[in-house]
Amino acid sequence: MRLVLAVAAAAVICTTALAQTNTNSGSGIENPAISITPKGGPENTGTIAPGANSFTEGQARSRIEAQGFANVSDLRKDGQGIWHGKAQRNGQDVEVMLDYRGNVASK
Repeated sequence: MRLVLAVAAAAVICTTALAQTNTNSGSGIENPAISITPKGGPENTGTIAPGANSFTEGQARSRIEAQGFANVSDLRKDGQGIWHGKAQRNGQDVEVMLDYRGNVASK
């Protein structure tokens, strides 16, 4: 009886391990011209993702500035909940984005 239970338990463990999938399936923005600066946090993957964004314009500006950007302007939220705007970093003009998780990207 113990042998049967041990074999059954091993089968369940092996099946569970084989059923796992790669959750990094390439979703999000994949463009080498975009530099991603993740905010941090357990659910934060570092990619810009659409979602219900509750950041106000002022909060979006503050989060972008906290990532080292200056002169943040022309902020607007698109239909996917991603804030877009203009800013400067290291003396260069860049486009910035902020998603609902607080991730900031520039290009």
